[in-house]
Amino acid sequence: MKRLELVIHPDVLLRDRSQKVTDIDEELVSLTDAMIDTMHRARGIGLAGVQVGRLARLFVTHVDRDTPRVFINPSIVETSVDVGAYEEGCLSIPGVYADVNRPLAVKVQAWNEKGRPFTLDADGLLARVIQHELDHLNGVLFIDHIADSVRESVMADYDCDVDPATVSRR
Repeated sequence: MKRLELVIHPDVLLRDRSQKVTDIDEELVSLTDAMIDTMHRARGIGLAGVQVGRLARLFVTHVDRDTPRVFINPSIVETSVDVGAYEEGCLSIPGVYADVNRPLAVKVQAWNEKGRPFTLDADGLLARVIQHELDHLNGVLFIDHIADSVRESVMADYDCDVDPATVSRR
């Protein structure tokens, strides 16, 4: 299986808005399979297309006691009123973690890798991962949801091998 390279913050690609997927073909299915493999190898529970350099509106998830899932052109159509904090991290910002408040449940509509539409009611960790990954498709990072003072604190020791001045567009 093709190994995909993770896009790491502060790469500006992470701030771009992903484009709607217009064709669910064999190439796209291969990409989602490679994304699931990359997510597992990185010990993640969610991965968006932009995080592997593809500005396509898709992401994959795999939380405990669930199967790997593919979401193509997803949209959240309903959220719970109840909100809760939970510590989040991101494969594109390794080593950085912070509590983020999000709705505890969501209803999402998307297409799967077989080109079939579906609606899913999700709560708990899966609901959180869906929201986190959907944010990626809109150029939003989890650190954008925390107070400036907290962001400055958690990012103070962040060190990566990416020089923002030399980041190339993929």
